[in-house]
Amino acid sequence: MSELEQARWYVVHTYSGHENKVKATIEKAVQTRGMEDFILDLAVPTEEIVETKNGKTKSRQRKIFPGYVLVKMIITDESWYIVRNTKGVTGFVGPGSKPVPLSEEEVKSMGVEKTTLEIDFEVGEAITVKYGPFEGFMGNIEEINLEKEVVKVLISMFGRETPVELEFDQIEKI
Repeated sequence: MSELEQARWYVVHTYSGHENKVKATIEKAVQTRGMEDFILDLAVPTEEIVETKNGKTKSRQRKIFPGYVLVKMIITDESWYIVRNTKGVTGFVGPGSKPVPLSEEEVKSMGVEKTTLEIDFEVGEAITVKYGPFEGFMGNIEEINLEKEVVKVLISMFGRETPVELEFDQIEKI
């Protein structure tokens, strides 16, 4: 197993409001100590909030998990020590002092790590639906949304072209 495969995402609890400071401090410590091979990535997941007050629209970033920083790392005595002893860190999330890595599903649902999907479909291409409510139907790809991993397909139903949104794995080329 390569080192990269051993690296997992862990959740670190911090003082509320110190998430970005903790992230920056750990990043600096990683550089100073040459730990780039063990502490690979840090994230403070945020979402954009759009508010309208007094007729003015404002957009701001809000932390999705206040009080937490996500760290992609390989647990060694030194990497654990660097993260655990960073000012503002209260500990890893897990029973006792043992860090528990996030599952693949948790990482995906949190949107921490974007996986780039290789597809060999193009707009205008003819496809057939492999499964789901439109199984067996044929159509043409009208739009591809890589972020949501869906395609908009025009399927002929009841004598009319109907746009249907399907996941990448639901379709195949004809």
